[in-house]
Amino acid sequence: MMIFVTALYAQPANGQASSSGNTADSEGTTAGALVSRPPQVWADAAVAHELKVIDDDGTQPLRFRVHKIDAKSDTVRVEVETKLGAVARLVERNGRPLTVAEDLAEQERLRGVMGRPEEFVRHHKRDAGTRQDTIELVKLMPRAMLFTYAAGQPQWKGFAGQQVSIDFRPNPAFHPPSMAADMLTGLEGRLWIDARSGRMVRVEARVLKPVSFGWGIVGKIYPGGTLALEQANPAGERWVYSNLDMHLNMRVVVKSLAMNDRMVASDFEALPGPVSMQDAVQMLLAMHVPTR
Repeated sequence: MMIFVTALYAQPANGQASSSGNTADSEGTTAGALVSRPPQVWADAAVAHELKVIDDDGTQPLRFRVHKIDAKSDTVRVEVETKLGAVARLVERNGRPLTVAEDLAEQERLRGVMGRPEEFVRHHKRDAGTRQDTIELVKLMPRAMLFTYAAGQPQWKGFAGQQVSIDFRPNPAFHPPSMAADMLTGLEGRLWIDARSGRMVRVEARVLKPVSFGWGIVGKIYPGGTLALEQANPAGERWVYSNLDMHLNMRVVVKSLAMNDRMVASDFEALPGPVSMQDAVQMLLAMHVPTR
């Protein structure tokens, strides 16, 4: 599932039509000039940048808050990035601070992480495997999609800089080299790219047709599902996923379920890195966390 999500939000977009007007960006480039080159050029650049985001090694670490809502929980955690992966401390549940007992249990869990580093490494090695699968899918996107400029070049209001908006749809000439790559044949949507940096700002995707896993035996995602994902630039060259809103109807083996997940990351703080797992735990334990 994570592979599917990452593939969706890393999508380079497509589009159709031309720009409207001659609005200039911060460097004096007109909107007309921005769409004078083939949209595939923007898509290729966005994918190249996205690969760096997915495979970030934590050299320029961040501390930030993550609010996640899904069918089972509504939680807020503070995360600290390390070269091995992120370490997190739970600070809220269901819109309320933790109780004193819950917070003490969370502190004890973090001390356990520090005392059993081999488990932390093992957990993030599994993440690394998923990351590599995702990278392979993202690399296929420039071939799997057809790209056109979005009519009128609509701008995403959540980002201050000028953007290039591109629509994407499946390329009928694309032949998926693997079962996982089949999912790329059932998606369409729009991508907003920062005109200055070439980075993806927002992507909106929807499922056009059933997307199968393992020839449909393992699972299937049904048409009509949607996903929106945004990125932020909190420090230097670092771009991170800051907002995810996903609504999917799917079947996993014999169980049907609706996935309506939301993630918002905020309060980014650049750290003088790199940060070790032990240092990250100490930072989190030293935080003042309000309780009830």
